[in-house]
Amino acid sequence: MISGFDPIGNITFFKSFLLPPNPSPMIGRVFLALTLALSGTAVAHASGGVDPKASELFSIFGLPVTNSMVTSWVVSLLILLGVRRLVKRPQLIPSRGQAIIESALEGLRGLYEPIVGKHAFPAAFPVLVCLFFFILLQNWSGLIPGVGSIGFGHVVEGKFHVTEAFVRPANADWNGTIALAVVAMIAWGFIILRYAGLRVILFDLFGNKADRKELSAYIYYPLSVIFFIVGFIELVSICIRPFTLSVRLFGNVFGGENLLHATGFIFPFYFLETLVGFVQALVFTLLLSVYIGLICNHGDGEHSPEEAHH
Repeated sequence: MISGFDPIGNITFFKSFLLPPNPSPMIGRVFLALTLALSGTAVAHASGGVDPKASELFSIFGLPVTNSMVTSWVVSLLILLGVRRLVKRPQLIPSRGQAIIESALEGLRGLYEPIVGKHAFPAAFPVLVCLFFFILLQNWSGLIPGVGSIGFGHVVEGKFHVTEAFVRPANADWNGTIALAVVAMIAWGFIILRYAGLRVILFDLFGNKADRKELSAYIYYPLSVIFFIVGFIELVSICIRPFTLSVRLFGNVFGGENLLHATGFIFPFYFLETLVGFVQALVFTLLLSVYIGLICNHGDGEHSPEEAHH
């Protein structure tokens, strides 16, 4: 935001050069939004913060398409085109672009593999990498000038308040983070069933993890009852994982959007949100890797209930 800025005079100046005589009302509204937003006078929702509800732009076969959905599609397309552009045709001696991608993947592999375990890593790594880069770029999309600050609205006290932004970060919409959490948990369920098996999962939840050879019977069997009860508590924690994953990501990104709009995108907070976007992408994928590793990573060769409790 620029203090002392005259929005009405600025609109009149640009209108005389850019708009045809007697423009339609729709063109006038779009021009008003673009002029004020690009001038740096666009601020958040009229209530003083970013509207938590995504704006519906249009519908396809009765299904609403919101501005956050459009952003997610654009970011997905940019990831595909960017990787394709950098790698092109993979070579034994990598090009500069291929070396950049390989270095990023190698760094993430060193981070995730010890947590997930070598047994389930081939299936888990593509999911973790895709989620990391998708969430990272979605978080950073809110730092692009115009995202969340260009759209329909009205002038209040000399400042333009956006009520319907054309685009907004997908992770600033709770529906987007819920979808990410659901996808992550579906992948988690498939991987642990494929690489651990139902028997190991049930043992990990309800089995007695104590060593029977080191404990007497009157201690070991009561422990079995305790571990069985704790298993139901663990089931509850598994059921709320999609909620905690989605709320954590949504809260940080949505809160960052409000902070940036309230402070006028000043550099210290802009830099802070850059770090927050990276950390939240890392936290989301690290938690998913931990969930997988808790069941699948029992060490080399330890994939049965009899061996897991050692």
